[in-house]
Amino acid sequence: MKKRVLAWDGCRNVRDLGGLRTLDGRTTRWGAVVRGDTPGRLTAAGWSALYAYGIRTIISLRTHGQVEEAFDFAPPFADIVKIPVEIEDLTDREFVQRWVATDLWSTPLYYRDALRRWPARHAAAISAIARAQPGGVLFHCIRGHDRTGIIALLVLALVGVTPDDIIADYVLSPDPERDELLAREGSSIREVLLGALEGLDLEDYVVRGGASQDDLAALCRRLLG
Repeated sequence: MKKRVLAWDGCRNVRDLGGLRTLDGRTTRWGAVVRGDTPGRLTAAGWSALYAYGIRTIISLRTHGQVEEAFDFAPPFADIVKIPVEIEDLTDREFVQRWVATDLWSTPLYYRDALRRWPARHAAAISAIARAQPGGVLFHCIRGHDRTGIIALLVLALVGVTPDDIIADYVLSPDPERDELLAREGSSIREVLLGALEGLDLEDYVVRGGASQDDLAALCRRLLG
């Protein structure tokens, strides 16, 4: 039986997005798309495990206006392509005041507002995954929780993964502080994730953001075959 949680020495929060059920009865492909924390912490053995797993594209989910040394790494294999995509913007003062300054940036409570603000940024991440070279794709932030979480939410919803499996994937990244903040705000992971997608036509959202119909088709091929 395949394991979703991957042990790559140096990383602490890596898992395959394969084996998830879709609304039309299919299952996402193993080895196609992986989410994780930053590969910048990988040991030599960790990099070898990543490469042996078939990863050939690494998409770094960055934040505009923030310096993050954890993203400053170079894959030790020449055929791994590294692609930076800025999916957030700290020069947006309203966003900073509402989410960053209140510590709620470390919870999915900010997802719905982020989706409203930055469709082009999120669409760019979706297109990068869809257009990646043959081989597995890893997308990551630093912890593998927040930026990685919102892109995982979009990717899985776009290919039709069931809400229950989307939520089950999200909770595999444990964070007691996040859960405490959600409880303080009178909410839960399930409520917030479903609320982020409520009333949102995802295909229209990413196409308006700049992704193409070909990108959406390629994303489905990558994850569903």
